[in-house]
Amino acid sequence: MKVVLQRVKMAKVEVRGEEVSRIERGLCLLVGLEKGDTEKEVEALARKVVELRIFPDEEGKMNLSLAQIGGEILAISQFTLAGSTKRGRRPSFDRAEEPRRAEALFNYFVDQMRQAGFRVKTGIFGAIMDVYLINDGPVTFILESQSEGEK
Repeated sequence: MKVVLQRVKMAKVEVRGEEVSRIERGLCLLVGLEKGDTEKEVEALARKVVELRIFPDEEGKMNLSLAQIGGEILAISQFTLAGSTKRGRRPSFDRAEEPRRAEALFNYFVDQMRQAGFRVKTGIFGAIMDVYLINDGPVTFILESQSEGEK
């Protein structure tokens, strides 16, 4: 599992020109699920996302969590994060989880963050989406459940 996490001032997602979700200050998450990902890994990354201290305190240091700033989450499933560009010029998606299982794990990831008390909005699983955001900083992190060599 891979998550590209961006601290944002605003983020929204549109499908066919229609806005389906929007958040203000918080996190925009691009979520890629790979074959072999487990619910335990999903739980660990959900916890990591909401506990990361990446928002500035009164001294400007990254010291506050999402809960401390009252932020929101926009989570978007993005299977291309499981793609490999190691060979040739065309990406391989052999490591991407099959759609039904990926959707179940993505929904579980979202549910974990909601159960922890966070406002989480999403795109539409499997849809072609336009994602707009204002990256605050810019601050971007890549979170992974395991190193690629372990799968």
